[in-house]
Amino acid sequence: MECPHLSSSLCVAVDPARFPSGSPSSWCCSVCRSNKSPWVCLTCLNVHCGRYVNGHAKKHFEEIQSPTSGQRKPEKEKFQQHSVCMDCSSYSTFCYRCDDFVVNDTKLGQVQRGGPPALSATGLRNLGNTCFMNAILQSLRSLVEELRKTLCSLWQGNQTAFSPDALFYVIWKIMPSFRGYQQQDAHEFLRYLLDHLHRELQGSRNGLPGPSLLSDRPNLTSESKCCINGTPTIVTSVFGGVLQNEVNCLICGTESRKFDPFLDLSLDIPSQFRVKRTKDQEPGPTCNLHNCLSSFTDLEELDETELYMCHKCKKRQKSTKKFWIQKLPKVLCLHLKRFHWTAFLRNKVDTYVEFPLRGLDMKRYLLEPENSLPESCLYDLAAVVVHHGSGVGSGHYTAYGHHEGRWYHFNDSTVTLVNEQTVAKAKAYILFYTERTEQDRMTSETEPKL
Repeated sequence: MECPHLSSSLCVAVDPARFPSGSPSSWCCSVCRSNKSPWVCLTCLNVHCGRYVNGHAKKHFEEIQSPTSGQRKPEKEKFQQHSVCMDCSSYSTFCYRCDDFVVNDTKLGQVQRGGPPALSATGLRNLGNTCFMNAILQSLRSLVEELRKTLCSLWQGNQTAFSPDALFYVIWKIMPSFRGYQQQDAHEFLRYLLDHLHRELQGSRNGLPGPSLLSDRPNLTSESKCCINGTPTIVTSVFGGVLQNEVNCLICGTESRKFDPFLDLSLDIPSQFRVKRTKDQEPGPTCNLHNCLSSFTDLEELDETELYMCHKCKKRQKSTKKFWIQKLPKVLCLHLKRFHWTAFLRNKVDTYVEFPLRGLDMKRYLLEPENSLPESCLYDLAAVVVHHGSGVGSGHYTAYGHHEGRWYHFNDSTVTLVNEQTVAKAKAYILFYTERTEQDRMTSETEPKL
């Protein structure tokens, strides 16, 4: 945000002799001597710890605003000082009077140069177990205006690493469950992010509609089913698809259909591919993405604990269930369910799943409307999120992203150019596929499909 207090708070001439020795990131709080999250006041250059350590930086500001009984009340000019401080590690600036990070952009929002910059990719600094967020942001290069500055800067190439602390602070305010510096689940963060963006852009406090609302209105168009409680947003326009859920009573044959909107599909890795083999055993068959998609859409008989309430039989009966994709999205987000509860532990399924970089054909899963041509069903890979480690509460997230014909590996602030073979070998956690355009189809008709 633009801060009106910035000029009045920068009242001290920078004298190197006044700074502590050592690098700024190693400076200690002048009160508690903690070297975690040091912040420097841009009025007096005193160093204090951040609000998530012992909060002495904020207390320093509050003491100036509310002096004790023995102190004189500061003049108006002095009152406005000591409100802006800088993070000694990321060099981001925060104003306590605005209670927000300071982003005083140039008029055009970017530094102007004499010539065109060389295209490069920019990493995201890890703010303390925030790799789950960094991996998702690198995968979502373009969404809406709220993320524009962060995401656009990733391809400017004018710095090696960008610090997303302003965005992360906003996320803390609107998503309390992500506060703190413990490791989080990247898929859970993605869903929270998309849902909040959708609600904010829609101008409503309601989220995506529940399945019951959709099933009561079977004549809606596919687009309407994704945004039944308001106008469509860029989130539903880009990620929104529709599933048709068919349930058949095995006693009387009654069929029930309902439509469920989705922003991503969570796919199980079939159990036959999860078997851990010793070094002496023969390697088993390789699981591929179509195995996971087929497991999701294949006809299945519901368990005794999931008996269907048949309206014709007037009681719960055994039944079968099948999913069809009624509408494919422009960006198909596929989440591989790698974490499963066993007893009291959430274990990781480390099985490699083969996935295509080009030409993922979704036609076999699509419910084709009568008397109309099928939708475009070919998808090309745009990004991959990978979880490294054994548990959801630990480990590390990285991402692979495709940009202008090249693949990049994003490991927080480190960005590496990689080849397609490296991407194809990744143990994917989340896959982002983009719908192939007419021009793409014309140039890729002979490419092999998985």
